Amino acid sequence: MLRRAFAAIVIGFAASGAPAAGEIQFWHAMNGNSGAELERLAARFNASQREFRVVAVYKGTYEETLAAAIAARKTGLAPHIVQVAEAGTADVIAQRDAVRPLWQVMAESGLPLDAKSTLPALGAYFSDANGRLLALPFNSTTPVLYYNRDAFRKAGLDPDRPPRTWYEMPATLGALVDSGAPCAFTTAWPSWVLLENMSAWHNQEFATHANGMGGPQARLAFNTQLMVRWIAMLSSWRKSGYFTYSGRRDEAEARFASGECALLTSSSASDAGLRERAKFDFAVAQLPYYDDFAQAPQNTLAGGAGLWVMGGKPKGENRGAARFLAFLAQPEVQAEWHQRTGYVPLSTAAYELARKQGFYAGRPGQEIAIRQLLRKNPTQESKGIRLAHFHHIRGIIEEELEAVWSEAKTPLDALDAAVARGNALLERSAAAKGATRPGASAAPRGRR
Repeated sequence: MLRRAFAAIVIGFAASGAPAAGEIQFWHAMNGNSGAELERLAARFNASQREFRVVAVYKGTYEETLAAAIAARKTGLAPHIVQVAEAGTADVIAQRDAVRPLWQVMAESGLPLDAKSTLPALGAYFSDANGRLLALPFNSTTPVLYYNRDAFRKAGLDPDRPPRTWYEMPATLGALVDSGAPCAFTTAWPSWVLLENMSAWHNQEFATHANGMGGPQARLAFNTQLMVRWIAMLSSWRKSGYFTYSGRRDEAEARFASGECALLTSSSASDAGLRERAKFDFAVAQLPYYDDFAQAPQNTLAGGAGLWVMGGKPKGENRGAARFLAFLAQPEVQAEWHQRTGYVPLSTAAYELARKQGFYAGRPGQEIAIRQLLRKNPTQESKGIRLAHFHHIRGIIEEELEAVWSEAKTPLDALDAAVARGNALLERSAAAKGATRPGASAAPRGRR
């Protein structure tokens, strides 16, 4: 269905005979190789028809891009399309009339785009309560395990058998340390990998009200038995020299690429960059899990960003934005974007196309990421996390985790504090908007 719809759109592009191109401003946060690929796609779209001309403009970080777009609304110079990190979804929705639902813009333009055709974990996150797409999942990624096969060989480990569960991990880490590895295991993006995805991977609640997908009344609830056990295990590994903290962002990737750290959990989209820098044989494995949790593994979360149509634009210009987004969503375009950037494809059709083209024979790690997202249909606990001020909440989580790594707090105390501090932020936000105070409690829950 999706393929037929896009084929009709392409025919429409070719038939267009408009003499002048209406300009569609697209503000984004992609630089480097991904930014170059995005520019190439915009140029390809522009060359495919004459009615519209997309101007892709790099505006800095995700936060800077969104802030610039919101500020530009006051002067009437907002872009037609803006790229927003998944963590900013609740914030952009909260901006009254700042954006228009994608499904509505597409329907008005006669360009169907069905969330059911997307990878479930992608479509579920960027959809409303009725399953209709609010934004286009574009540059999506999920955490995976990278491991140094050469380091495994040196430690006497089978390079074709990475640890499958977290219970199998200590023996692997011990062997690596004994073989002289200066850093056995590290992680990038700790909040996203260690708490958010570990909760979803085990089908555990991160926040109430379906992790915030059910409305702004949601409050944090990740100080669970699973998370206390998990952070306590990591703390013990740190003391034993098995786990090394590398920072809040992607600093750990440089330590893995240099050969210092033998195992890394990070974004699946980092694969290409790591291969450019690493001078050793490494592979990608599924994110480990606790096999004594009956519902694990569930599915991991889709990180990255979505493309939103901004409000207040004339209908004709919205049609141009819709055409460009429909172009980006074509299976052929998505398969190419996936293979050239490392981001997972939007649709199952694009995934199947990449597989038929033989892409995964040479890059099996890329398929592992997709299989994690496809492993099971998302539940309320694994669709995604949609909370106000989520960037700030992640900062709180990182700070409390650092207190564990420095032994200033116990895992339970740190997780309880992160939940309490995060919920206080959510309460202040709700009060500022005049929302009714919910009955959700910030009291410790880690002992349940």
